[in-house]
Amino acid sequence: MRHSAMTSKERVKRAVTFTRPDRLPLFCFNADFHESDLLLAGVVHHFMGEKWDTSEFGYTWERLDGTMGHPVLKGAYIIPDPAAEWRFAHAAAMMKEYGPDKYYMAGLGLSGFTLMTILHGFEDTLAGLYTDPETARRNADEIFNFEEAVIRNCAGRGFSAVQFSDDWGTQNNLFISAEKWREFFKPRYKRQFDLCHALGLDVYFHCCGQIHEIIADFVEIGVDILNLSQPNVFDIERLGREFGGKVCFACPVSYQTTSLSGTREEIYSDVKRLKDNLGNRGGGLIGYVEEYKSIGLSDENYRHCKAAFMNC
Repeated sequence: MRHSAMTSKERVKRAVTFTRPDRLPLFCFNADFHESDLLLAGVVHHFMGEKWDTSEFGYTWERLDGTMGHPVLKGAYIIPDPAAEWRFAHAAAMMKEYGPDKYYMAGLGLSGFTLMTILHGFEDTLAGLYTDPETARRNADEIFNFEEAVIRNCAGRGFSAVQFSDDWGTQNNLFISAEKWREFFKPRYKRQFDLCHALGLDVYFHCCGQIHEIIADFVEIGVDILNLSQPNVFDIERLGREFGGKVCFACPVSYQTTSLSGTREEIYSDVKRLKDNLGNRGGGLIGYVEEYKSIGLSDENYRHCKAAFMNC
């Protein structure tokens, strides 16, 4: 008896739970949505307006090129209404267009610590963790509590996961000590992740930079899908040995190296390495593809990256 193909939602859930999806799930971030198993719908809006340069928090984006730009806050910021119905309009339209079989993620956009640095300044935020912990706690709780309220309002709207996007690393290390991160941020993340799971939602966490030192912490407090956007700064074999079968990774072909300058063969080789080390336990890997012309990704290499994840 011939069985029908898995739906996108089932394919992703099987990758997350290590129960053998029929193929590697694909996350097309900003193009080719019809081919993507995961679809991201923002429910917190950092890019609004005719030029996508306004945030609902009151800051704007200054751009010199086609990248996301640099956030600038002039005057006071705003903490928006987490229950505003308009914030879910895009998600509802996406679900109507692509149907019920996709794995939909409610996107918080730039969340947690990253949003703290935008509203209060990067250096002031880092310094305040040590010099003015009371203000740091107040600033953090204002944002984390807002996000928790949004998460509660995601329940029953057709989502499978909540997407967090919070960068924590440079090319070589964390922005702050792992000890300070565990003391200050880990309990706040755990509260958010516990809430997601209580509502039947997976946790998808995006993080740029070298964060190996706290991956075990993220696994411990409930991250289901860990999006490491710079696989080139990690020892992939070590990641597989230490965390394979414990968390599902979502990784691209590196934007800093292979996807920009690599040949088709080198792109396929990088994807095979990811799959052999991270996706070799009945799941555990999602292929992430982003159209990134603004930093030099060619159309040809974009197609190679997508094809490699689909066929490797």
